[in-house]
Amino acid sequence: MSVRRVEGGGLRLRIVLDILPPMRMRAILTPIALVALAAACGESGSAAGDGRPQVVVTTSILGDVAGELAGGEVDVQVLMPPGADPHEAALSAREADSLASADLAVVNGAAFEQAMEDTITAVEEDGTPVFRATDHVELLTFADQHAADEAAEAEGDHGDELDHGHDDAEADPHIWTDPTRMIEVARALGDRIAELDGVNAETIEANTADYMAALEGLDTEVEQDLAAIPAERRRLVTNHEVFGYFAQRYGFEVVGAVIPAGTTQAEPSSAEVEALAEVVEEAGVPAIFAETSSPATLADALAETVGDVRVVPLFSESLGDEGSGGATYVEMMRTNAERIAEALA
Repeated sequence: MSVRRVEGGGLRLRIVLDILPPMRMRAILTPIALVALAAACGESGSAAGDGRPQVVVTTSILGDVAGELAGGEVDVQVLMPPGADPHEAALSAREADSLASADLAVVNGAAFEQAMEDTITAVEEDGTPVFRATDHVELLTFADQHAADEAAEAEGDHGDELDHGHDDAEADPHIWTDPTRMIEVARALGDRIAELDGVNAETIEANTADYMAALEGLDTEVEQDLAAIPAERRRLVTNHEVFGYFAQRYGFEVVGAVIPAGTTQAEPSSAEVEALAEVVEEAGVPAIFAETSSPATLADALAETVGDVRVVPLFSESLGDEGSGGATYVEMMRTNAERIAEALA
C-alpha cells in the first residue's frame, strides 16, 4: 500500500498582477481559478507520479480505505492529515493542482468537505473523474434522526426541545460510522479503482473482497462490544451531529449534541447549551462524547454545568496518528465501540 499526504504540487503560473487592485487580484486567485489554470498545464496524474495511476483522496478515513483496496497498484495521496477537521480544511493551490491532475479523485460528498466544494466541482467539470462515497449508500437526513427525539420530547422525557443549526432536509454525510454502509462504499470504490489504466484488476478485486470481509467482521465485533449496554442507557450526547448512522445501526438514540448541527463550524447559543444540560440531566446520561478532531471546550463546559458526567473522546471525522487507537478506519471503529461500551455499560 502506498499512501502519502500531498506536500507539493506542480502548479506553475505567470500572471501579471500589477494592473489589478488588491481586492480584484484576491478574487481572481480562488481555488477554482487555480484549478482551471493547473488543468491547462496538461499534466496527467500518472505523469506527475511514479507511473502508477494517481488517486487523490480528501479525508484520512477514505484515504485508508482506498489504500487497503489499491494495495501497491496505485499511488494514493491523502489531502487531509490525521486529526484534521474536514469541515474546515481548505485546499492550498498545490493541493488543488494535485486534485485537478488526478486519475481519480475520491471525496466523501453530501457537502462534507465544505471548504473544498467549489474546487471539487471545478475539477469535475474540467474532466477529473470524481468518486463520491455518499452516492453509493442510502443516506439519512437530519430529519430522520430527529424524529425519535421529537417523539420523546412530546412525552416529556427529555426536557425542552432543542434547536438544530441546519436544515433538517439536509443529507447526513457521516456514513462511515456504520461499517455496513462502508462495505458498500468499498465495493463501489474497488470497482472504480479496478477500471483505472495500468492496474491489475484481479489484484484490486481480491483486495476489495478481503477488505469487505474485514468490515463484516468489524460490524460483528462492534455489535458484540456494545451488547453489554442496556437499552435504557443507549443514549448518546455528542460534540456535534455525527453519530446518526451509528445510532441507527446499533440501536442508540442521540439525545443531543453540544453543537446542534452536522458541522463543527456552527456555534451553539447559550440557550441551546442550557437546554442540552437539562436534557443530559433528565436522561441520566453518564458521558458526553467529544471528538479527537475538534476542541472539547464546549463539551467540558457542558459536563461541568451538569456535574458527574465524563467527557470521552471518540474518533469521529478523522483518523488519529499511529499508536492513538485510531490510525486506521477499522481501528478507530473498534476503539470507539470500546470507549462507548466502557462509558455506558
